[in-house]
Amino acid sequence: MKISTRFSDSIHILAFIDIYQGIIPLTSNNIASSIETSPVVVRRLMSTLNKAGLINTTHGTADPELAKATKDISLYDVFLAIEGDAPLFAIDERTNPQCIVGGNIQETLNEYYHQAETAAKAKLAATSLQDIIDTIRVKQARKEALQRKKQS
Repeated sequence: MKISTRFSDSIHILAFIDIYQGIIPLTSNNIASSIETSPVVVRRLMSTLNKAGLINTTHGTADPELAKATKDISLYDVFLAIEGDAPLFAIDERTNPQCIVGGNIQETLNEYYHQAETAAKAKLAATSLQDIIDTIRVKQARKEALQRKKQS
């Protein structure tokens, strides 16, 4: 089963909008080129982000804006916008109840998954879009410094 990248692609879109605002046209084609996906996928995700109040868009224009300061957008806000209250982990409900493992695995995993999900959601809530953008900029500066060093 393929794991969805809608959440990470949405974070990518938000960071792209902030970093490239006023530098290049923020068209769905330009954003899609960065994500290496279809502009249609970008437009769908942007529509969802717009409905969630994370970005402002005007139909037919290439000028989306973040609706809040980057420090005020948590990754959990983005997750809720894109995935809703979907669980992070799925448990196979169709196991053999006559088997020791099959008869107890759902309840057992449910306990551990709940703990992991709570911790993950807390970490997402504590991480802002600004944290992501700052890390992107640091990583890019490091790449550029290494490139300059190689050229000299």
